[in-house]
Amino acid sequence: MTFITTALSVNLNKVALVRNTRHLGIPSVTRAATLCLQAGAHGITVHPRPDERHIRASDVPELATLLKDWPDREFNIEGNPFHNLMDVVGQLVAAKLPVHQVTFVPDSEGQFTSDHGWSFPADAQRLKPLIDQAHAWGLRVSLFMDADTAPMAAAKALGADRVELYTEPYAAAWGTPEQTDQLARFAAAAQAALDAGLQVNAGHDLNLDNLTAFIAHVPKVSEVSIGHALIADALEMGYAATVQSYLRCLTLGDRLAQGGLSVG
Repeated sequence: MTFITTALSVNLNKVALVRNTRHLGIPSVTRAATLCLQAGAHGITVHPRPDERHIRASDVPELATLLKDWPDREFNIEGNPFHNLMDVVGQLVAAKLPVHQVTFVPDSEGQFTSDHGWSFPADAQRLKPLIDQAHAWGLRVSLFMDADTAPMAAAKALGADRVELYTEPYAAAWGTPEQTDQLARFAAAAQAALDAGLQVNAGHDLNLDNLTAFIAHVPKVSEVSIGHALIADALEMGYAATVQSYLRCLTLGDRLAQGGLSVG
């Protein structure tokens, strides 16, 4: 039996956050990307906020240039399309640099971290022209969404290709009596997205403890984007060992989901 592992995209925001505390250029974001890709990561994610608290606008073309040497990997750029995201992505497209997916996230400019998904139908009409623009650039569009079944058909009708399920509620419930209910909630949301014709991504606070169970129970997750926990683990384990550990979690989760786990 062949197992297709859920793709791992490494979010490098926290590498840039540490770098930005000094003016020495270390740790290097591009070096971190190289080491993660060499270890088997399927892609790189960045979230260039307007205040450049971590990823800077100048990092994005440097990473895109690096990814020219990795044609089988993907570059995912996330952010609020009503802030600076479309300008950043448009510059890459104009320069013919690689970018494969844009993930639209409804965060405010001063927000500590992303903490909710888009609202439907409230956000639908203003998102439509931006989705159309991304498609005109030849890019896949993923919408950052809460784990609710109701909006998935509307997200597909709007033109989205994928949704990224905001997984912090699941991570917060890990190890508590609410864990099972949260897994069921996310599984239902993912199935609703799949039924609508969307693919499913996931991210936010996924880690080595909770990742395998999520992949095993939530159907057909195409990609996870993991930053904070992965970079924290890399401080202790190194990039290569950390990426390989996350890939093992994904492989195990996929095998459990497909009923193909063998013993011995």
